[in-house]
Amino acid sequence: MSAIFLSASVPLVGRGSYHETANPFLIQCAVRELVIAVIRQHKIVWGGHPAITPMIWSICEDLGVDYSRAVVLYQSRFFEDRYPDENEHFHNVVFTDAVPDDRDASLLLMRERMLSRDDLVAAVFIGGMEGVEAEHELFRQFHPAAKVLPVPSPGGAALNLAKDQGYFTDADLGDVDFAQLFHTHLELNIHGAAG
Repeated sequence: MSAIFLSASVPLVGRGSYHETANPFLIQCAVRELVIAVIRQHKIVWGGHPAITPMIWSICEDLGVDYSRAVVLYQSRFFEDRYPDENEHFHNVVFTDAVPDDRDASLLLMRERMLSRDDLVAAVFIGGMEGVEAEHELFRQFHPAAKVLPVPSPGGAALNLAKDQGYFTDADLGDVDFAQLFHTHLELNIHGAAG
């Protein structure tokens, strides 16, 4: 089964200006629609984030999906004392080593291991801050021919990527029909997604 990489977070005040354009409700809606659209055709791979991991667990529960087979969660041991409780629900967490006293190096190590997977066929970016930008750059290095979709309307770093990289016209930046967006840009088989 091929996999789609998800890079998402809810921007925090005090971490750049990402929060100024971010809409947490739309970030949650977009993540939910992505999971619904792809979970039966592709695994979802993401790096553990305290706002996103609980969201994905809840969505999988709502859909009755066996998340131990449908998702792969990467987590750096650097954040071991801050893992969300929902990590316990995922039996396929890939832990990467911490670089002692170095948050950035620990994150880079995790991201390189996660993004160098050979089963990744696309990446979706929703909301986020500098980490979304870093993961976009690394994903493009490891998978230059893969599909890349920054979802602009929830704002944050993904909006910046959509504008700066020319992924969308200005008229499409506010599109909130996430299901259609994923089906169109990821070229999903709509009938296959329901089965």
